[in-house]
Amino acid sequence: MKIPLINLAKFKHGDVQTQQNIVKQIYQACHEIGFMYLQTELSPEILEQVFCLSKKFFDLPVEVKQQLAWSDEFSNVGYVAMARESLNPKQPGDLKEAFNINLYVDSENINLSPHSPSGYACGTPPKKQATLSVSKNGKLSLGALSPLPTPISPNKEPLIIAFYQACTELANTVLEALALALELPVNFFTIRHNQHHHTLRLLHYPPLQTSPRPGQVRAGEHSDYGSITLLFQDEVGGLEVQTKNGEWISAPTIPDTVIVNTGDLMQRWTNDVFCSTKHRVIVPNNHRVQRSRYSIAFFCHPNHDTEIACLESCQQGKAPIYPPVLAGEYLVSRLQATY
Repeated sequence: MKIPLINLAKFKHGDVQTQQNIVKQIYQACHEIGFMYLQTELSPEILEQVFCLSKKFFDLPVEVKQQLAWSDEFSNVGYVAMARESLNPKQPGDLKEAFNINLYVDSENINLSPHSPSGYACGTPPKKQATLSVSKNGKLSLGALSPLPTPISPNKEPLIIAFYQACTELANTVLEALALALELPVNFFTIRHNQHHHTLRLLHYPPLQTSPRPGQVRAGEHSDYGSITLLFQDEVGGLEVQTKNGEWISAPTIPDTVIVNTGDLMQRWTNDVFCSTKHRVIVPNNHRVQRSRYSIAFFCHPNHDTEIACLESCQQGKAPIYPPVLAGEYLVSRLQATY
């Protein structure tokens, strides 16, 4: 089985028949393997700039990066050091470092903390707020990470915001296609993602100077937690996807595409009609082990207070497989198991 290549631009700009054809392709990809390569209209220039910025950040001394260390699963922002995270808890820590960024718009105080009436009940309130609020002037700013070190702040903040917005628009287009694929109103998913609890994650897999521990990989096998993920990767490679028959297949970089995969909450929503597929990043067995690998992930999460329950159109004559869960509670529980 191969990961399909789909032209999402044809969904946006094609006639009705073309759009329906793309929707069918997306449905098939999400149902059969949960991964697809999408040809999009995302600016290659802005993507290159963000990759460059990511490299500059990870080149900073560890003690500088540790000033912004990830501290709790509620805010889910900050720097994650090498081997700090175990995506597969049964294996040693992953051979990667990461930097999580969320956004908020300052000052109308729309605050989805655990104590908010419109929020979710997850226990301890977050130490940092990383939610999106609606400001009077409508300006976005980086959430819960101020002050940021050079080169991220302040002159590079507009770049991160522009990229976050571009990813949000791209994710919304995918969510619209998924809604149509499931015979739902076109805005069914987008209105349930309009509080922008998404996470932009910069990832660096450093060169390995020594052999890894037994079972240690660059990213342990896992499924993603949210609804969909956008993944941009360099040419170093190493990403593998597990098919339904248990085979691991390579997911190399295809120029001018983004990898999109469906996550756990989408699988629960659709009663396994769409699959949340396990994937991993292996350690190369060639000269590329001496090279850094960089990738950028945009994890798309529903509003924290959204109840994820089986869609009627996905029951297909059988009872729901999963009990209802609030999106925010599920995310926090998965993050608690990861760190």
